[in-house]
Amino acid sequence: MNHRPLPFLFIMRSAILIVVIAAITLYPPFAMANFVPAGLAEHSTQSNSNGAGEDITSTLPRSETLYFNGQQWGSVAGWNPYADGMNNALALAQQDNARVTVWETPYMFNMLDGQQYPLLADGPWRWNASMTEITYTLKTTAHWSDGTPVTAQDAAYTWATNLKYGTSYGNSFRDFIDTVEAPNPHTVLVKAKLDGHGKAVNPMMVSAFLSTNYVVQKAWTQTLEARNGGDANALKADPGEDFVASGPYTRFLADATKVVLIRDANYWGKDASMWGKLPAPKYLAHIIYPDNDAALAAFKAGEVDVSQQFIANVQNLWLVDHLPVSTYLPNAPYHVGASLPTAFYNLRAFGLNNPDIRKAIAIAIDYDTIIANAVTNQSDTFTQVPRSFMNPTAGEQVLYNQAAVAGLQWAGNDIAGAKDLLTAAGAIDTNGDGWREYNGQTLHYVATCPNGWSDWQAAITVLAAVGQEIGIDITTSFPEWSDYQTIVTNWPLPNTGFDIFMMWSTGAGPTQPWNRIKNLISSDFAGSKNNWAGNWGGYSNPVADDLINAIPQETDPLQLKADYTDLTRIYLTDVPSFALMYRPQSFHTVNETIWTGFPHQGDGFNPPIPPLDLTDGYSIAGLYHLSLRPTVTLNYTTGAVGSFFTVTGLNFPANSLAHILVNGHELGTIATDSTGAFTLILSTAVSDEGKYQVTVTVNPSASSWFTLQAGQPLRPQDGSGTVLAVPAGIAYHLIYLPFVDR
Repeated sequence: MNHRPLPFLFIMRSAILIVVIAAITLYPPFAMANFVPAGLAEHSTQSNSNGAGEDITSTLPRSETLYFNGQQWGSVAGWNPYADGMNNALALAQQDNARVTVWETPYMFNMLDGQQYPLLADGPWRWNASMTEITYTLKTTAHWSDGTPVTAQDAAYTWATNLKYGTSYGNSFRDFIDTVEAPNPHTVLVKAKLDGHGKAVNPMMVSAFLSTNYVVQKAWTQTLEARNGGDANALKADPGEDFVASGPYTRFLADATKVVLIRDANYWGKDASMWGKLPAPKYLAHIIYPDNDAALAAFKAGEVDVSQQFIANVQNLWLVDHLPVSTYLPNAPYHVGASLPTAFYNLRAFGLNNPDIRKAIAIAIDYDTIIANAVTNQSDTFTQVPRSFMNPTAGEQVLYNQAAVAGLQWAGNDIAGAKDLLTAAGAIDTNGDGWREYNGQTLHYVATCPNGWSDWQAAITVLAAVGQEIGIDITTSFPEWSDYQTIVTNWPLPNTGFDIFMMWSTGAGPTQPWNRIKNLISSDFAGSKNNWAGNWGGYSNPVADDLINAIPQETDPLQLKADYTDLTRIYLTDVPSFALMYRPQSFHTVNETIWTGFPHQGDGFNPPIPPLDLTDGYSIAGLYHLSLRPTVTLNYTTGAVGSFFTVTGLNFPANSLAHILVNGHELGTIATDSTGAFTLILSTAVSDEGKYQVTVTVNPSASSWFTLQAGQPLRPQDGSGTVLAVPAGIAYHLIYLPFVDR
């Protein structure tokens, strides 16, 4: 756990300390080192019944299962890696940070350092001299779940299948990749599509393909083709439940209440050429909760280990509730920002073809309030990370010259500057009604986003409120998503009603920030229908287009930085759209009641493990660093002086020497066994009445408490083994006095 202040605890040894408080709660270090909430014991039947009383955790040992929330909504539809719409959040996602729990990519992208790390591949990929072909080698140890080797023929056939049947994964790269070939069983050759000058159309997309698209077994693919008669629609609708994959997990069960993956004991990645061991959890499980509130309640109870959902005021889980919960960053913004939720201007709307009017609205907005209200400060501010095309990650921030555009950046709430811009643009209130006119017409705009998207609605509300301060009438509208998406993705936009509207931008990936810039301002998307890529406001700038087209083939780092700086200058000058906040790629929040060792800032992992829920891209490395939280339990929590207490420790480092401390006094040591367990007995024959904290330290440590008190039973010795005597004069004593309020 990377942060959490401990509860305030007043204690004194063999003395009395008067504490003027209404009540006090005692917690071991990090608030529950040995605490197991109700319903968490293995084979529990108490929780997660989805209202039907069904026991959906009883088959999964809690100490072997990593639970998730916030990803799987509704039942899994299938396991077919060629299909869309499988709704299989734990297993399928071919994206910039591909999900590699079941299927695997040749490389894994790491959003924290911008690098691609080998997975199925053996070592780095290589361009040829003319940058038209990439070659990589497959690990000879990599094999499928049926035991057959992963080969270059598998990689080549996967690409050919994606093209032949028009899958979305083939369509995404067909303009950039010509063929994938297998010169020999372990060598893969990826040939780029060439332009009229014999150069790769987009080298950046070719390299991104290596960490985005899965390699699927050729033999299984042929089985899939045969049973669907070569029909593309049938093949892409096949649930693929007989799949063969190469990843560390495979299907265990899936129904209307849950989906569970089970670790493949024969997973090739345990070889020293890859991870050198199996991932720590035997099971990955996701309960299908009815709503966010139910999922949050389970997370707070310790029934979920990794939460991928927005939790308002997440810091209260440890500051107020004292739960063993943490985020990747110890303080606000708590998560690593990766995408930029963006307000787009409809350039067909009256007056919004003027960049000064657009910028005036943008610089006046109170972004700090948006960040506080919409995402409870789970975003960097624009003072902390000045606005550009870049997300807050270090890898993107170094790609442009910040000093060169500092005069164009704004942090918001600049009412005076906005008024000056509007007046200079000729937008003036000539009739004294409080609203500015431009070319004889009152400026009135509707700011909009989908209904029910609470963070976006909060942002739009703050945006609209600034209109009153600068003399522009801005109202809000929140249509249903079904109507909203139809309008904003199909040009032309209405002349009114969708004047300022929110859409997304892409997150972290191997083609970023180039792809994000292209989606935000490339004229390739301006004025198009069925447009899910970007530039929904219809902006066009030939100079920007030329820079966007040049970047993928640019190899000089200095020129690349200059190009990104020029694009940023254009964007901050013309303001066709603007970010309202930064948003994390994943809301990676963890509860360490059961598991510990999650990645966090400053954890020392090299390479750094990104906070992407331990499933996406290089984040999967986190599964190999998890361990069960050590626990210390006593057979009794109270007894009379002279009692014996049996202490049991679990999940400590195996075959290690554990130091036993009681109220800070070391009593001795004991060796843990090959499973990290031990048992010893404490004798209190000479001890005093009071409270005692038993702490076992190996690294990490865990604690538990017992109390000696008159009137409690005299606990007999239970069994035999190492006996350590608790000395006199070390008891903790507490006196509580009522709080008096004048």
